[in-house]
Amino acid sequence: MSFPKNFLWGGATAANQIEGAYDEDGKGLSVTDITTAGSLNAPRMLTYKLNGKLEKTPAIPGAGLPEGAVGAIDPNEYYPNHVAIDFYHHYKEDIKMFAEMGFKIFRLSIAWTRIFPKGDEEKPNQAGLDFYRHVFEECKKYGIEPLVTISHYEDPLYLSEKYHDWGDRKMIDMYVKYATTLFEEYRGLVKYWLTFNEINSTLLMLSSFGNNVTDDKVYQHAYQKLHYQFVASARAVKIAHALDPNYVVGNMICGIVDYPLTPDPKDILANRHMWEQNIFYCGDVQAKGKYPTYAKRLWNEHNVHLDITEQDRKDLLEGKVDIYTFSYYMSNIITTHEVKDKVGGNFAAGVKNPYLKYSEWGWATDPDGLQYYLEVMYDRYDIPMMVVENGLGAVDKISADGKIHDDYRIDYLRMHIKAMERAIDDGVDLIGYTTWGCIDLVSAGTGQMSKRYGFIYVDRDDEGKGTLKRMPKDSFYWYKKVIESDGKDLD
Repeated sequence: MSFPKNFLWGGATAANQIEGAYDEDGKGLSVTDITTAGSLNAPRMLTYKLNGKLEKTPAIPGAGLPEGAVGAIDPNEYYPNHVAIDFYHHYKEDIKMFAEMGFKIFRLSIAWTRIFPKGDEEKPNQAGLDFYRHVFEECKKYGIEPLVTISHYEDPLYLSEKYHDWGDRKMIDMYVKYATTLFEEYRGLVKYWLTFNEINSTLLMLSSFGNNVTDDKVYQHAYQKLHYQFVASARAVKIAHALDPNYVVGNMICGIVDYPLTPDPKDILANRHMWEQNIFYCGDVQAKGKYPTYAKRLWNEHNVHLDITEQDRKDLLEGKVDIYTFSYYMSNIITTHEVKDKVGGNFAAGVKNPYLKYSEWGWATDPDGLQYYLEVMYDRYDIPMMVVENGLGAVDKISADGKIHDDYRIDYLRMHIKAMERAIDDGVDLIGYTTWGCIDLVSAGTGQMSKRYGFIYVDRDDEGKGTLKRMPKDSFYWYKKVIESDGKDLD
C-alpha cells in the first residue's frame, strides 16, 4: 500500500500570521494585534493601557491581560502581525503558486474580527465576508479544497477582555453565531472545517515547554475555558451537519509524543498521566463526546469545579467531530528523576533525547513519533485523520546563485512523509497532509520571520523590512514532484 489516489496534499497557514491588513475594511482588533515581536530568548509581549499608562506583559497563551487593563497599540513597539506577509493583498499570487505545486487542499483560518469586528455585533462585516469568498473562489479556480480553521489563536480583543479569555459561558453563543455565519455564507465553497486550532495548548502551557504552573486558580480557568470551547465546538458541529450533510468538521490537537526516560514504573505512570492531560483529554471529549474517567483525577488534583449542565453533556455527545486532525513537530521525554542534559528553546524544554537530533529552536526531529502518534490515535478514535501541521522552522539563506537550497527542509519532510506511509500501511485512515507555513509567515511563538517554514520565500525580515517579493525555494519543486507522484517520488 501507499498514499491513496485521492490523498489531500497541501499546506497550512493562519490568518494572523499571513494576512496583515490588521485594520483594513472594517476589521477589529484581535489579541494578536497587540502582540509584539519576540525572539528565541525574549518572549512576545501583550501591550495594554492600565490607569492611563502603556504597559506590557509576556504573551502567554491563556494568561490574558491584568485586571482592569485594556489592550492598546504602543507606537514605539513593532507588531509583526500588522502586515505579516500581506496575503490580504497578495492572495491571488500566493494561491497561484500553491496551484503550481499541485496543492489539493489549502488550510487557512478566518480572522473572527474580519467577520465580527468586536465579536458581538448583530450583523457581520460584509467586506470581511467578501474577502474570504474571493479567497475560496480563487482556490476553487485551481481545484484546491479549502480547509478552514474557524478559530486559530484569533479571539476578538473586545470579547477576550469582556469575558476574560473564555471565562464566561456567553462566549459559547458568540462563537456559535460566528461559526453559523461562516457555514451559511460559504456553503458550496468550503467542505472541510476545524473548530479550534490546537485546543489543548491551554493545558500544554501549564505543564509542558518548561512551564510548571501550580496555582489552582489558573487550572480552574484553563479547564473551564476548555469546557466552554468543547461545548461551542460541539454545537458548531451539530449546526454544520444540519445546514449541509456534506460538511466535514474536525478538531485540531497540538500533537506531541511523550516518552518515559526510564523503565522505572514511576516514569511509565508519569508519562501516561502526561498523555492523559495534554493529549487524550481534549481528543476524548471531542471525538468520543464525553469526559473520560481520568478527568475527575485531573480536576481533583487542582480543585477544579466545572460549570457544566446536562444540556452541555447532551451537546458534547451529539456534536462529535467527523475527523481527528493534529499538528506534529517533535517529541518530549518525561521522567520523575533528576537529569542534567536538558534542552531549551522556543516552546521546547525538558530532558534531551540522546537518540534524536535537535533544531536550533530546540525541537527534536522524530518522524517515528509521528507514526506512533497516528497509530495510537487512530486505534483510539477510529475516525479519519489529517496531519494539518508539520514542518521545519529554519533560517534560510539566499545563495550566490540567487536561489534557496533548503535540502534540510526536504530531508525533514521526506522522513515524516515516509512515517505517514508506514502508518497508512499499518491501517491508519489518513486522508490529508498540510505542511505548516507552506509560504513563509510570522512565527506564532517568537513573532520572527527568520524562523521560516515555507516552500515559498517572502522577502521580509524580523524588523519588518523587505519588499514582500515571493520566490520558490528548492523545496517548492521537490514538493511539486511528491504531489505529482502521490508520494512515491521522494528523491
